[in-house]
Amino acid sequence: MFREMRRKNCVVSEATALEILRGGEFGVLALSGDDGYPYTVPINYAFADGKIYFHSAKVGHKLDAIRRNDKASFCVVDRHDVVAEEFTTYFTSAIAFGRIRLVEDNDDPEKLRGLELLADKYSSTASPERRKAELARLSAVVVPVMTIEHLTGKAARELVRDGKIS
Repeated sequence: MFREMRRKNCVVSEATALEILRGGEFGVLALSGDDGYPYTVPINYAFADGKIYFHSAKVGHKLDAIRRNDKASFCVVDRHDVVAEEFTTYFTSAIAFGRIRLVEDNDDPEKLRGLELLADKYSSTASPERRKAELARLSAVVVPVMTIEHLTGKAARELVRDGKIS
């Protein structure tokens, strides 16, 4: 169902692709947007147990697109070093493909889990009181959860060739 990567000399292991996904600061979520146009949005995320957790307001283009078509891809670029003298870029990236479920029910434990994972990643230094206050606002947000069906990782051929990434 999913294509094989054309540039075999750039493929990284699944373990490395997972490491890129775990370590990324943000990614770009790709959805099927309005009138057949692709819609991409840079977004913060948390990853755990084969799922990618996002947060969202209760209305907007992203939610409309997900409700229309739950298939998505999500790209994380972990490294991007321009090497001008070689006319290239040393990069590492991962792309996840899967389906997104919108968790809107405040009683669904996955909603709180997603928000806790996001808080752990992006607000780990917040006071316990501030964290509790934010997490109490469950009804103000939707938590889109992407279950990964396929994951690929890619790196600059020079990094793979020189054994700097596996």
